[in-house]
Amino acid sequence: MALPLKWEFPGGKVEEYEDLEDCLKREIKEELGVEIKIKECLPPNFHIYSGEKSIKLIPFRCALRTFEIDLKEHFKIEWVLPKKLPQFNWAEADIPIVQHYIQNYL
Repeated sequence: MALPLKWEFPGGKVEEYEDLEDCLKREIKEELGVEIKIKECLPPNFHIYSGEKSIKLIPFRCALRTFEIDLKEHFKIEWVLPKKLPQFNWAEADIPIVQHYIQNYL
């Protein structure tokens, strides 16, 4: 785990054969054991950690299609109201996504 004790949105790297939506559906199934429906894409965020690792996060608003969560790669999951998102210790790359969501969807 690159950022232990930090909160991150689930997701992962796009495989050669995938588009962004297929990637997210696969990653959510692998990490949480649920199926999702993608509603819309949100603005991406590009972030550089310590001058070495760069990451481009492309967030989506989604809805659950199945509801039994089975954590496969994570220590903990929280399902909270959007207004409570700022209370979490987010990974730096995820903070602008949280801020955008709160400013535009609350």
